[in-house]
Amino acid sequence: MQGPGGETVGQETLDLMRLHGVPPTSANYEVWLAYRLGRNAALREAIDARIGAGGSFTAEFNAQTYEHFFTGLGASAQIVLAGEQIARDLGQVVSFLKETEAKSDDYGRTLESAATDLNRGLNTDQVRQVVSSLAAATLDMANHNQTLNEQLHRSTREIDTLRTSLESVRVESLTDSLTGLSNRRMFDETLRMRLEEARAQHTELCLVLCDIDHFKRFNDTWGHHTGDQILRFLASAMQAHARPDVLVARYGGEEFAMIMPRANARAAAQTAEALRSAIQAKRLRRRSTNEDLGQVTVSMGIARLQPGDTPQGLIERADACLYASKRNGRNQVTTDATPVLYVA
Repeated sequence: MQGPGGETVGQETLDLMRLHGVPPTSANYEVWLAYRLGRNAALREAIDARIGAGGSFTAEFNAQTYEHFFTGLGASAQIVLAGEQIARDLGQVVSFLKETEAKSDDYGRTLESAATDLNRGLNTDQVRQVVSSLAAATLDMANHNQTLNEQLHRSTREIDTLRTSLESVRVESLTDSLTGLSNRRMFDETLRMRLEEARAQHTELCLVLCDIDHFKRFNDTWGHHTGDQILRFLASAMQAHARPDVLVARYGGEEFAMIMPRANARAAAQTAEALRSAIQAKRLRRRSTNEDLGQVTVSMGIARLQPGDTPQGLIERADACLYASKRNGRNQVTTDATPVLYVA
C-alpha cells in the first residue's frame, strides 16, 4: 500500500486476517484488503455472513472466495491485453498493405513510362538507362514484398500464440482449479444453452445435483487436504459415469452437478443410481498415512425439464430433491416425480 495511511490499512488488513485465522498468502491478502477497503459490496456481504454464522475461514472457503471475486477479473484483464496486442499487429499489417498498394501504383507507372519510352525508338544509351531504371524499381518492389511477407508471417505467429493464450485463459476461467471440472460459471452458461436447445428441438433435459454426505465430518476429522482428496475422487467418479455430452460441474463446496441433455428421468435416475452405488462401494484411504477414511456416500436429486421452466426453476427443483434425499436418510437418489417434495 502506498500513500498516506497505506501502511496502516495494510497492517489492519493483516490484523483482520490473523483475527479470523486466515493464512497470509497473496491471494488471501488481496481478498481481505478488498474487504477492509469496502470497495466490493458482494465480497463484504459474503465475509460478513461467514463471520456472523461463526464459520471458520477454511482453505476451501478462501480459495472459492478468491476464485469467485478475483479470478474472472484477472482473466478479463488478460483478454483485454491480448486484444490490444492483436489490434496492434493487425494495424501494422494494414499499414504495410497500404504501403504496398502505393508502391505497386508507383511500380506500375514506372513500367508504363518505360514502355512508352521504348516505343519511341531510343538509342543504345537511352535503352540502357530505361532498363537500369526498371531493374532498380523491380528490385525495390521485390525487397518490399519480402519485408511484407516476413511481417505477415511474424504477425501470424504472434496472433496464433495470443489465440492459444486466450483459449487457455478461457478454459481456466471456466474450470474449477481443485477438481478440474467445469466451474459454476460454465455450469450456468451450459444450463441456459441446454435449456434453449431442448425447447427448440423438443428433447428431454435432466439436471442432477449431488452432495457428499457428512462432508464437514470428514474435514473436521481428517483435515482439509483429505477433504480435497474426497472432492477429487467424487469428480473422477462422476466423469466416469457421464456420457460425452453430459456436463459435470462443481456447483459449489461439496455439491456437484450433471447436466444431461437428451436424457429422460428414467435414464438420469439409472445413471445417478449407478454413480451412488459405485461411490458407496469404494473404500478410500488417506494418502499421507494410508488410514481408512471410512465409507463415503452421496445424496442426489434429479429434476426433469418441464414446460415453462427457467434455469433457476430447474435448479430449485433438483435442489429440493437433493434435500429430500438428505432428510430421508442420505445415500439415495430422489427425483422430482415425488409429490411430497413440494410440502414445506
